[in-house]
Amino acid sequence: MSTAARVLVIEDAEAIGAAVHAALRDAGYQVLLRPDGRELEADIARFRPDLVVLDVMLPGRDGFALLEVVRRSSGAGVLMLTARDGVSDRLRGLDGGADDYLVKPFVLAELVARVTAVLRRLGRTPSTVQIGDLVVDADSGVVVRGQAQIDLTATELRLLRYLAAQRGRVVGKTQILTAVWGYEDYDPNLVEVHVSALRRKLEEHGPRLLHTVRGLGYVLRAGES
Repeated sequence: MSTAARVLVIEDAEAIGAAVHAALRDAGYQVLLRPDGRELEADIARFRPDLVVLDVMLPGRDGFALLEVVRRSSGAGVLMLTARDGVSDRLRGLDGGADDYLVKPFVLAELVARVTAVLRRLGRTPSTVQIGDLVVDADSGVVVRGQAQIDLTATELRLLRYLAAQRGRVVGKTQILTAVWGYEDYDPNLVEVHVSALRRKLEEHGPRLLHTVRGLGYVLRAGES
């Protein structure tokens, strides 16, 4: 099974930090959240992040100072967050070695997409995920179970990619609607229909992998009947 990429988030605004942490965790990443950069050197040594999401306006050392630390001690990618939309601030961050820059307020889906894009450019996101005898190649869109390749619709593939990224974790219908369709206000029955279709195709080639957890949602995991 592939190991999820590790993302260190340094954000002093509690609500923003919690939202970013949840969005990245739901996207399948390992996430460590810090309110400032006081322990940055130790966090880099212990957590070994693949990417650092770094707020500019922080207590103590600001984001530009912390960017220098990351660049000296790690090969991690850096996505900077700031309320400053001036060109000079963006250029300062990019010239200092940041890989991308996102101005507040931002949409969480865009942040996750930018994190994924930076990690992909750095070669830190394995495209292949394996759950039991199911192999999902997110880049090519190829899905294989045992010796059989499974043909999925575009929506079923997006759904499977998301569930594979969340492997072992129960995800609710609202989370799935947001991640796969981009909105929370679709009819939840839409999720049920596509989950049923995906489950049927997967079970044509082996035992159940996509499970319903009553009252909570769905989970993709091996080793259960």
